[in-house]
Amino acid sequence: MIHPIPSGTRDVLPDETHEVRAITDTLRKVFERHNYGEVYTPALEYESVIARADMAEAQPAYRLFDESGAVLVLRSDMTVPIARVVSSRYPTSEPPLRFCYFAHCYRGVRPQRGQPRELLQAGIELIGAPAPHGTAEALTVLCHALDATGLKDYRIGLGDASLFPALMASLEVPELLRPVLLEQLVLRDFVGLGEALAQSDLPGEAIELLTGIPQRRGGPEVLSGMPAEADDAVTGLRGVHELLDPAVGARVIFDLGLVRNIGYYTGAVFDVYDPALGAPLGGGGRYDELLGRFGRDLPAVGFGLNVDRLHEALFGEERGTGAQLAVNSHAAEGKPAAALTAFGGST
Repeated sequence: MIHPIPSGTRDVLPDETHEVRAITDTLRKVFERHNYGEVYTPALEYESVIARADMAEAQPAYRLFDESGAVLVLRSDMTVPIARVVSSRYPTSEPPLRFCYFAHCYRGVRPQRGQPRELLQAGIELIGAPAPHGTAEALTVLCHALDATGLKDYRIGLGDASLFPALMASLEVPELLRPVLLEQLVLRDFVGLGEALAQSDLPGEAIELLTGIPQRRGGPEVLSGMPAEADDAVTGLRGVHELLDPAVGARVIFDLGLVRNIGYYTGAVFDVYDPALGAPLGGGGRYDELLGRFGRDLPAVGFGLNVDRLHEALFGEERGTGAQLAVNSHAAEGKPAAALTAFGGST
């Protein structure tokens, strides 16, 4: 008899748990080596706390009531809970503050296979370190962590969340049209972006800038020849790149159309890609205004990795440390190594 589990969730059996644990242990060692202290926060938060952040598409999907009638939600990410922790538990501590975490988060999904409701995230939050130095540190820790797991072929797409909004403001794009254009960028639908602009009353030069700049992607050369409206964002990206170690900088691809579907990002944003996957295995960015909403106005940057997707990418490359540790462990115990499995979830 098969008893169903909720769509978007899964059971993780011992062999795969062993492999995932090897990956998270490797990540934890890197985070600790960079002086990031591990924190745990409740899976449940008051909805009024989460409402302080613009979560956009990462809005909590699961709500319940406590005994007093207050609305509780299952956390959908770890950035907002850590912002609460900083305000509540570190109100006078000298920045920068460095935290890391390994936690399950919960999100509502469309009823289609492969979309997780419950996901294990591993990440860091660097509080009180402004750009560009704080951003460069976060990218460095990210690369060191992925390198330690044995992932070889990954790249980091780096953009700036403020670039396209600033461009729209300077070109006087109507307020009602701006969220439509941003949604097309989140979807990476440049055809839809062009169609939406073609139906507007904007002049041809403005349409050319709004369609052309987001499609610029590549090395540092894509940052040259930018219009004055995008100068602040591009200058910030150049500053980050100049601070990166060459080995880290070699992983970076500038992507001027990169925007995030979580609304609290304010500056540099980045996604992690690997050829073994058709979706980012993690990402992050700057959220310099979020801490102020909780009572302590500090700049901040962080990233989160989807551990299941990292697991898949390591399997796809067939050379990941996490997988190899599991293989070696099974061999030492005289057991056959189990195959790594991709996220399935019940449907």
